[in-house]
Amino acid sequence: MFLVLAVVIWPILSVAIVGGYGFLVWMSQLIMGPPGPPPV
Repeated sequence: MFLVLAVVIWPILSVAIVGGYGFLVWMSQLIMGPPGPPPV
């Protein structure tokens, strides 16, 4: 069971978490614009 968790589940879970976070950042930038100093 530990081998299945260590070899299969954790890599898939970590890729899904990082990919989901990147997707959230991408969507927020599409809606709100890119980050940076406000225009003067």
